[in-house]
This record gives sequence, C-alpha cells and structure tokens, in this order.
Amino acid sequence: LSSAQDVEAGDGTTSVVVICGALLSAAERLLSRGLHPSVVSKAWQKAAAEAAKILEKSAIPIDLTDRENLIKTATTSLNSKVIGGYSQALAPLAVDAVLSVCEDIKTSTNVDLNDIKIVKRMGGTLEDTELVLDGLVLDQGCVKAAGGPTSMQDCKIGLIQFCLSAPKTDMENQVIVADSAQIDRIFREERRYILKMIKKIVKSGCNVLLVQKSILRDATAQLSQHYLAKKKIMLIQDIERKEIEFISKSLGCKPIAHIDAFTPDMLGSAKSVSEDASGTGKVIRISGVKNPGKAATILLNASNRLVLDEADRSLHDALCVVRCLVKMRSMIAGGASCEAELTHQLGKLAQTMGGVDGYCTKAFAEALEVIPYTLAENAGLHPIKMVTKLRKAHAEGKKYAGINIKKGCISDMVEENVVQPLLVNISSIKLATETVQAILKIDDVVPVR
Repeated sequence: LSSAQDVEAGDGTTSVVVICGALLSAAERLLSRGLHPSVVSKAWQKAAAEAAKILEKSAIPIDLTDRENLIKTATTSLNSKVIGGYSQALAPLAVDAVLSVCEDIKTSTNVDLNDIKIVKRMGGTLEDTELVLDGLVLDQGCVKAAGGPTSMQDCKIGLIQFCLSAPKTDMENQVIVADSAQIDRIFREERRYILKMIKKIVKSGCNVLLVQKSILRDATAQLSQHYLAKKKIMLIQDIERKEIEFISKSLGCKPIAHIDAFTPDMLGSAKSVSEDASGTGKVIRISGVKNPGKAATILLNASNRLVLDEADRSLHDALCVVRCLVKMRSMIAGGASCEAELTHQLGKLAQTMGGVDGYCTKAFAEALEVIPYTLAENAGLHPIKMVTKLRKAHAEGKKYAGINIKKGCISDMVEENVVQPLLVNISSIKLATETVQAILKIDDVVPVR
C-alpha cells in the first residue's frame, strides 16, 4: 500500500497506512453489528468518491510559474522529516530541479524524476547542497594510475560502451603458448590493437573519455591507460550502464558502441572537467556544457552517513511533491485540515442520506479523524482537546483550520504557509479505501502447512 502511494504521489506514504488501519477498525465494528461486507464496501466506495469531490472544491489552483507557492509546498513536505531544519535551503533546490526538467511548464502533465540525479557526498553540511543545471557531477574519481590529467579545459567528451583492452577468448576456450616468441607476438598484437583504438580517439579531438563498466573483461587495460595519459586524455571509467542515458542527455553526447563509430559529431562539449577531492570522497565536476538536455544533478552534502541517507530520502519526497503539482495543479491546506473538513462534510452528507449507506458513510468520516488525532499525539499535544477544537472550527465554516504544532493551537494553515498537493490526499484516501475493500472481500483464510 505504501509502495503504491509512493509510485502515485511520492509523499503521504505514512498517512495512507494510518488511514487504512483506521478504516479496517471501523469496518470491523460495522461487521460486528451485522452489516454485510459488500454493503460496507459499496458505501465506502461512494464515500471515497464524495471525499475526492469535497477536496477538489476546497483546493487552491496553482500555476507552475508561481515559484513561491511551489516552495511552500516542498517546505511542508520537508518540515515533517528529520532534516526539517534545513527545509528553507533544500525546498528551492527541489522546485528548481523539477521545473528545469519539465518539458513545458504550461502543458506538461508529468515529470520523469529519472532525469534528476542525486549525488551523495560525505563532508560539509546540508546547507552546502547545490543544484547543477549546466553540467554533471559523477560520484567517482578519474584514473591517475598512468599519470593522466585530473582536470581539463575546453573539453570534448566521449562516452564509450566498448572496452579499451585486448579481446579475450570465450569461457570454455584456452590458448596454449609454446615458446617465448609467441608471447612476444601476443604482446605486439595487443599493443597494435590498443594503439589503433587510441589513434581513432585522438583523431576525433576527444580529450575526456567516459568508459562504461564491463563485466566480461577489464574496461581499460594498463597499456591503454598509459597511451591515453601520454596523449593528455582524461579517463573516467566504471560508468554504470543505468547512468548512460542520463549522462548522454546531460552532456549532449551520444553513447558510442564501437570504435568505428567514434567520430567528432558523437562528442559532447563542456567548458571544464575537474576532479574535486573535498570531503571524504571524490567527485568529477563537468561544467559549462554547451548543449545540455533536460536533466539536473543535485550534489547533496552531509557530515555523516545517517544524515546523508535521510536527506536523500527526504529530498526525493520533496521532488515527488513538486511533481504532484505538475500532474494535478491544485494544492490544499495541510496540518490535518483537509481530513477534518472531510469528517465534517461527510458527516453532514450521511445525515441526509439515511439508511445503511448513511450509517457506513458516518463511520468512514469518523475514521478519517485518525490523522488529526495522530498528528496532535506525535506533536506532544493533548489529542482529544485538539481534535475537539478542530471540529468546532470546521463547524464554524473555517475550512482551512488545522493543527499548528509549533504554537500548539488551531490556526489557518494557508496563512501559516502549510500547504500540500491535492493529489497526495486524493491518492491516499483512494488507495486506502481500495485496500480495505479488497480485504473485506476475503471470506475466510485457510492455513496450509
């Protein structure tokens, strides 16, 4: 359930499980009173559809050119995380990264987050995190074994998917060498084979070479590293296969599968490439790319591994939140105000419906109060007092009233800049209801040993 919410919206993964648990408890009470599971299931399906309509009516339309409101939404997502203290620094990066890879701000209905790469580096603080739009950052160093260069200006970058080493026999075959003359001949042929490839690379004008990792044999031999160093060509190897598409899009180059295809038109151009050894690791910075594609890199810095991993997860959620606003361009108040409004509106609707449907809808509405209750409890506030005050505020028509955990009171969430994407709440209610419906359809469990 949480994974499905993560795919659909990217945020609200905890809320969807909490709502599902509350609905299951409510369903158990209804079933104990003699109601049939199919009756409860149908009534709740209608209630979930009504809940989506109520949320859409109370939503605030947003334009993707309104950067300030986008940052507020990303900040709300980050504030609930361990690294909430750095939300003011990370939220603008998340917004700028998503907008930079968006094909058309006015017409796009989705964003591929695979076009945004997060590179983690130990050292520094989260405030040192930066967004790279006109280049690329690789979380590895360059090859210096043969005395090759570690920085380069006015770069022509080649991305190859073949090996710069002598070919090997198949696994089942073997070569038997009888005398030393044959050993010398093998060495000469290997040298001639590698030199032929190096000459082709030099002729194209390439001075920075990215080599894909190989599982069959060494991607680069010591001999090829030596010749590349002599020709002052910077070598970066062990590029993962899954990163090839992102790198080619970022640098405006094309992956080269064979040495015969190594021509100048396949290369990318950049102002500089350098190895940065600050912190505990090494990264390659490529900047000033002439024809960058729709791709972005976020270089994430933190003082230890725990904070770094948590920041990576939190930043991913913030990116997903901004993507939600691209998918559905509306936002709603946070702080459990939308769940409280649903409880109030669905409760009123249940009174007009009557019958079994009305009874089930009332139970559905009450189950949604678990979100404000849990939020108040986790904030160290008295949950019953806060939920009662929240009910009173919504009964008075204050539809944006929510729990302000910093001040410990009920306040207008829109005025407090606590907002979130509409898609997150609609998705969480829909998925939680569908999961409960699927569980209600189970008649019996037969244990098998």
